[in-house]
Amino acid sequence: MSAHLVAKDLAGGHAHRILFESLDLTVAPGDVVGVVGANGAGKTTLLRILAGDLDPIEGSVSTAPADAFVGWLPQEHDRVEGETVAQYVARRTGAAAASAAMERAAEAFGEDDPEGLAGDAYAQSLDHWLASGAPDLDDRLPPMIADLGLDVGPDALMTSLSGGQAARAALAALLLSRFDVVLLDEPTNDLDLAGLERLEAFVRGARAGIVLVSHDREFLSRVVTRVVELDLAQQQVSVYDGGYDAFLEERAIARRHARETYEEFADTKADLVRRARTQREWSSQGVRNAIRKAPDNDKIRRKASAESSEKQAQKVRQMESRIARLDEVAEPRKEWALQFTIGSAPRPSSVLATLDEATARLGGFTFGPASLQVNAGDRIGVTGPNGAGKTTLLRLLLGRLAPDSGRASLGATVAIGEIDQARTGLAEDLPLGTAFEVVVPEMAPADVRMLLAKFGLRAEQVTSLVGRLSPGERTRAAMALLQARGVSLLVLDEPTNHLDLPAIEQLEEALESYDGALLLVSHDRRLLDNVRLDQRWHVDHGQVTVVHAG
Repeated sequence: MSAHLVAKDLAGGHAHRILFESLDLTVAPGDVVGVVGANGAGKTTLLRILAGDLDPIEGSVSTAPADAFVGWLPQEHDRVEGETVAQYVARRTGAAAASAAMERAAEAFGEDDPEGLAGDAYAQSLDHWLASGAPDLDDRLPPMIADLGLDVGPDALMTSLSGGQAARAALAALLLSRFDVVLLDEPTNDLDLAGLERLEAFVRGARAGIVLVSHDREFLSRVVTRVVELDLAQQQVSVYDGGYDAFLEERAIARRHARETYEEFADTKADLVRRARTQREWSSQGVRNAIRKAPDNDKIRRKASAESSEKQAQKVRQMESRIARLDEVAEPRKEWALQFTIGSAPRPSSVLATLDEATARLGGFTFGPASLQVNAGDRIGVTGPNGAGKTTLLRLLLGRLAPDSGRASLGATVAIGEIDQARTGLAEDLPLGTAFEVVVPEMAPADVRMLLAKFGLRAEQVTSLVGRLSPGERTRAAMALLQARGVSLLVLDEPTNHLDLPAIEQLEEALESYDGALLLVSHDRRLLDNVRLDQRWHVDHGQVTVVHAG
């Protein structure tokens, strides 16, 4: 079915706070609309409103035809206990809900129905069930799982899957879906390069209209045809036609013009105010001089002085009128920017970590043998498909996993700073501020709160349990910890997951000025291109290939 989604004069927010307003957007078949903005700008709120999961503060959302099948695939962090891969895919594709609705309608259809309402409801639910792809989903799922390299069956529990496996299950649900309009929230998280290529091919080739939220700049550059920016700093919504790179260029021009327009207005107003002040001073001085010099009986001189003073006052009024007639130009608000640096530790010995023919066996998977060395100042990018052994490599290097054969050693004076995929650097059962103080006891509580505030973590986050923070908030807290502690070996495992675009750019700048050793594990292609690296370690099927940069 060809379907359009139309949003008119849309405003959204929560707790009496408007995040965006006056959004007009039409999503036609084949459109790929990317929604960008800082964390907290309302991106997920917008998707929920478009999906009908949340009521707008103002405006309306409609589809044409009215019964179009809109699919919202939210970014999920908690997997449902006891849910299998098959049940997960059925839920994500809408097939489970369509099947349940049809069963309820079928039961009602068999009851006494003189007006035929139950028959109409059954016909509609049957059409929706067929459109959802539910009838043959069980047949289509196993080949898709195999095609994506998800080495578990449909009956495997979602809670037993790794992050990479869960990402492939989410991708399988998307590829098997039959939505008329698709709403995607961070679909690239935890996908490896092969998964990203499949996702990109699906999005580019989809007949359905797609609205997606993503912080993967390369993905956005490759797929989107239009960009909606929710600008929290300027409190405005802008829609840009064209791709992501064109949006960046057009936005930069618009911001420069806005700044130039304001500065021109401010200079003009300041000049007029200065001239008006001078005219007032001249007028006042003229009156004082006239009073002091004019004899009481010199009527002609007094009249001339009065006329001169009136002329000066008239010039003042004219200047003030010109100031009042100026079209007021609001100063562009300065955006909040994360200022991020990585604390440095005393330089350790020249060799930080080594593997010598190290092998690790985990179930049916074998890593190695691998002989590798991390020296002081080395900058190493680690790549490879999900399940290839990248995390095992890191655990061996950091001394968290003993090799089954061979040798692994970590320097005694190495100060490790780490952001792992689970963001587990702080105690889950403590408030964020308290957990931070435990890890960095030399910092005063006021200094801790000040540092966390610089990373956009407000009072409600500082007092919240770490385990209840969003992934983005946990990532910012982990970045703050890197700034507070001295680091000689920095280990980043998919650091851009859950970070907004401004924070990613700040991370890149911080990595540029950081002079310690770096192990960067990432599938973010633009990050790997932008960060200066000396080596690439590519891991595949437990084997490591070392490629020296340029």
